[in-house]
Amino acid sequence: MSKRYLNGSEWAAMVFAGAEKLSRNAERVNALNVFPVPDGDTGTNMNLTMSAGVAELTNKPSDEVGRAAEVLSKGLLMGARGNSGVILSQLFRGFSRAVAGSKDLNVPMFAGALQQGVDTAYKAVVKPVEGTILTVAREAARHGLLASRRTQDIVEWLGEVHAKALETLARTQEMLPVLKQVGVVDSGGQGLVYIYEGFLDYLHTGDSATPAVTPAASATPTPAAKPAVSPVPAHASAQSKIATESIAFPYDMEFFIHRLPASTPFHERAFRQTLERDGDSIILIEDDNIVKVHVHSRRPGDVLNAALTYGEITHIHILNMQEQHRDLLQPKAEQPTGMPAVAAGATYAEAASAVAAAPAFDPKVDYSLPGVVNLPSIAASPETEPNPDVHEMAEYGVVVVSVGEGNAELFRSLGVDIVLSGGQSMNPSTEDLLGAIQSLTAQHIYVLPNNPNIIMAAKQAAELAERPVTVLPTRTIPQGLAAMLAFQENDNDAANTARMTKAAERVVTGQVTQAVRDTNMDGIEIKDGHYIGIKDKTIVASTPSLEATCRTLSAELLDTDSDMITVLTGEGADPDTTERLSEWLAQQYPDVEVEVHEGGQPLYPYLFAVEK
Repeated sequence: MSKRYLNGSEWAAMVFAGAEKLSRNAERVNALNVFPVPDGDTGTNMNLTMSAGVAELTNKPSDEVGRAAEVLSKGLLMGARGNSGVILSQLFRGFSRAVAGSKDLNVPMFAGALQQGVDTAYKAVVKPVEGTILTVAREAARHGLLASRRTQDIVEWLGEVHAKALETLARTQEMLPVLKQVGVVDSGGQGLVYIYEGFLDYLHTGDSATPAVTPAASATPTPAAKPAVSPVPAHASAQSKIATESIAFPYDMEFFIHRLPASTPFHERAFRQTLERDGDSIILIEDDNIVKVHVHSRRPGDVLNAALTYGEITHIHILNMQEQHRDLLQPKAEQPTGMPAVAAGATYAEAASAVAAAPAFDPKVDYSLPGVVNLPSIAASPETEPNPDVHEMAEYGVVVVSVGEGNAELFRSLGVDIVLSGGQSMNPSTEDLLGAIQSLTAQHIYVLPNNPNIIMAAKQAAELAERPVTVLPTRTIPQGLAAMLAFQENDNDAANTARMTKAAERVVTGQVTQAVRDTNMDGIEIKDGHYIGIKDKTIVASTPSLEATCRTLSAELLDTDSDMITVLTGEGADPDTTERLSEWLAQQYPDVEVEVHEGGQPLYPYLFAVEK
């Protein structure tokens, strides 16, 4: 099958095929995680990121490649999760800029767009490492430029690009010694190869049904009050460790306001304040006469009534995140396969009536509105005008990402405003982080990711926020706690940033979890099911005993200059083991103060922190 041009619809179908290929192989990508820990999530993050882009492209199709690429890029940007997801979004962001304004795509344009995507992605990474997804993308793009001089057939050309990507992927073992040691290739690079493979499959067969979009549950702010914890099975996933009741604003709403000449002028700040009365994760994007609205709310009817002040409402989508979370907790066979929905073509009044009739959310009702719903403008009334009052802005606001109710309480006690539930295997998206930032009325906002796989998404959210935001590159929960202990409300932002950064850098973190496969790393033989102790990035212990691993790890963390060790207990830590460990530490290190807190984090029974 030969092809010299792709229009927007064909290009979108190719993207759908790539997303579908990745989705089917996401767990295989996860399995390539270098560390033998139970939270390898590269495949999950890339899949959720592509799913967000596919959802946007499905909702806004175009026959023009430039427009289709722009739509996909926006969806990927807002849905990006984890470092691999952010890099993937940047690859397509550069691609979309290269083809902007183009109706069709040929080989030279395709090749140039791939290269611009690589250039954009490299700019987003502070310290690029050879042997990663960046390397695979770069070498494939370079070969694509050369191959574009030999052929104008897109199918033949993309076959060469895919072959080069596959060849480079195999060589990642030679570029990163740890990959060779473990016997795997780079996980992000493998995910990208699957996407290219899906592209090629479509070009060969022309078969590409729109893939089912994997639902991406938003990371949700933990409320100030401690929620009731729902019982979950011992074997449940990390996401199931979050109590459904902790989703304080369960209605995830997205819609467009089409402004009309007779409508009330749009005042973004006043509308935002109206939404903040009973909602969060607010995103308002104004473009000419259209305003895109995203909000998590307890009262969707109030939101829609306030929006009607400014014009017609279309593309209404309301999702119950609590019900979605309950579905995730059910075994797959028990999950609902379909629920009654508002009929296609329903008017806003019919939809609003359905919402008003169920003030307590009914899990048997699907409030999604298929198709486009157009409304005549409604004149503003005193009851629907937004609140004109301007709240005084606080000097600082702080957003952290953490997991475990105990850890969240520790952060809140140190002055944190929003604790986003997230971490390993459940990275918040760029949109989640941006929503948290925009929900705060503060002059300067600090974001503490507390996970190396969330730092890039946090920086991307900071770039999109229209206010001063500082992302402190905290890589662990103990580093985040140390940074918050150094925070001083009355000091200036430059001094706070320097002090908090230095405090985080002084912390050495220890983590204990169970291995998920046999391997050998750093000269240590690791068996599936054994407890492994990790000092920062290095595995220093592996034994069948949880207590023995904790002791070995503690000895690696402490030295003659240490004066305190902090222990955060998680799920899987029993009181007897904790007490014996505390007694052992007191005996072996009499000059070191032992401080124990209940963290509640899943997957890691114990976290340790020692200041250098």
